[in-house]
Amino acid sequence: MFFKPKNQYTVYTAGAAVLKKKAAPVKEITPEIENLSLNMTAAMIAFDGVGLAGPQYGVSKRIVTLNIPASPNGFQSPGEALLIPLMPLTVINPEILELGEELIPWDEGCLSVPDIFGEVIRPSTVKFRAQLLTGNVVECECGGLLARCIQHEIDHLDGHLFVERMAPDQFSEIESEFRRLERLGAKRDYKRRVKS
Repeated sequence: MFFKPKNQYTVYTAGAAVLKKKAAPVKEITPEIENLSLNMTAAMIAFDGVGLAGPQYGVSKRIVTLNIPASPNGFQSPGEALLIPLMPLTVINPEILELGEELIPWDEGCLSVPDIFGEVIRPSTVKFRAQLLTGNVVECECGGLLARCIQHEIDHLDGHLFVERMAPDQFSEIESEFRRLERLGAKRDYKRRVKS
């Protein structure tokens, strides 16, 4: 009996230099970008994530893969109705054009900050624009988990982790655990691996 060899995927963790700098725009959708999209999507799924930004994969480019599940309550925004049926989805050079006025708290986690969760207050909706791998540009208002994930992943593209968005008293509750993760990461070159 033959066994298919497993692929190994790597995500960079808190403390890695690539997570601290602003990612460069993607100038053109090339076969290399398409291949990067496939690898990032596979890594995101292998790590059981709902989003992965280029820097988390060790590539300082403005590319994000998303895999937001459909809500049992149906679509709450035009963006969810448009984009969730396309998941998993890659977006190129995503940007937020407008933030909604309503702010909501939500416990966030991150593949680059494994096993640590914290409350972050963000706008409940965003007006969002990005290019798809087809070359088409989408521009729509997003809500729900999609809006949250877009904000979280664009933060990665700008060199920020969700813990930086936490209120100081909230961060103090997880700070020792977070610093321990950074110290442990330094011993592993800030790489977290999984086989799939």
